[in-house]
Amino acid sequence: MSGNMMTGRWTPEAAHAWFKAQPWLVGCNFTPSNAINQLEMWQASTFDLPTIDRELALAASVGMNSVRVYLHDLLWLEDSHGFLDRIDAFLNVADRHRIRTMLVLFDSCWHPEPALGPQPEPRKGVHNSGWVQSPGMPTLQNADEHHRLEDYVRGVVGRFGQDPRVLAWDIWNEPDNGPEVALCDPVALQAKADLVVPLLVDAFGWARDMKPMQPLTSGIWLGDWSAPDLLSPIQRAQTGHSDIISFHNYGIAEDFAQRVKWLKTMGRPLMCTEYMARPAGSTFQAILPVAKEHEVGTFCWGLVKGKTQTHLPWDKWENPNIEGLKERWFHDIFHEDGTPHDENEVEFLRLISELDKIAA
Repeated sequence: MSGNMMTGRWTPEAAHAWFKAQPWLVGCNFTPSNAINQLEMWQASTFDLPTIDRELALAASVGMNSVRVYLHDLLWLEDSHGFLDRIDAFLNVADRHRIRTMLVLFDSCWHPEPALGPQPEPRKGVHNSGWVQSPGMPTLQNADEHHRLEDYVRGVVGRFGQDPRVLAWDIWNEPDNGPEVALCDPVALQAKADLVVPLLVDAFGWARDMKPMQPLTSGIWLGDWSAPDLLSPIQRAQTGHSDIISFHNYGIAEDFAQRVKWLKTMGRPLMCTEYMARPAGSTFQAILPVAKEHEVGTFCWGLVKGKTQTHLPWDKWENPNIEGLKERWFHDIFHEDGTPHDENEVEFLRLISELDKIAA
């Protein structure tokens, strides 16, 4: 039975059949350079299709065939019809570049109190200084607002669930992330998990009810995955409801390969939906050959250096310092004018993706 005929979680056989029908997925997490976060990317006043078009052309120029893009529940609340139309316009542009899109519905990273309207300017020297959670903590804590989150999931998946321009649905990015993780506060972490797990499971169900032809997933990123009993309750919910197993890894090639080995025991296809942090040893040259060998789809973090400032390392959040990183970026591939940060890297990307096309 094909995935799009199922009402429940896909069988491993259906998931593998879907995955084998795809090219080797080489892509990036995409936010246009003139947007500091999801809201600035998508709000009507700042939605910039020409910039999106120009930057997706850069992704295509290095052989990328997919992008992972974040949405936000507040955009649905503000103007659901306009939001859907802007997603449609984005998908049109991506499709013209032969790029398919993984849409991310929720995200627990960075600022816990998002607000519509003009977004803040970047903080000098700080990685991802304006990124916002979806849903924000006030909504997460208020069960009376969860019905609008259901409307959002059903509305977006209902509109694009049979759309071949959409590659997959990432239900929730790093649901066990946020300030609580940075502060290592076990009480706050447990409190957040108690709020997130039921909503995460509900969100999978709402999306599944719309019978999308694309697979659902939510990527794990923390800890030791070498045995099922080592997974946290959130990780068990993520992997237990995902059609395709996805994960994040910013480690060296050996660490990446070890995690792939652990996750393959789940019997489903794998996608690494975040990697590539040059100073940490997670580079295209180190990771992509391993991913290709093990048939793992890949999405690096970042494309064009811009307002997210993700060319700066994570620790700049606590220690802003724009000196000392002029030679080597953390994430991102191109300057805003389209010149590569590293010509050798761009040539490697073209080579490995072209070799894949020839092999196919």
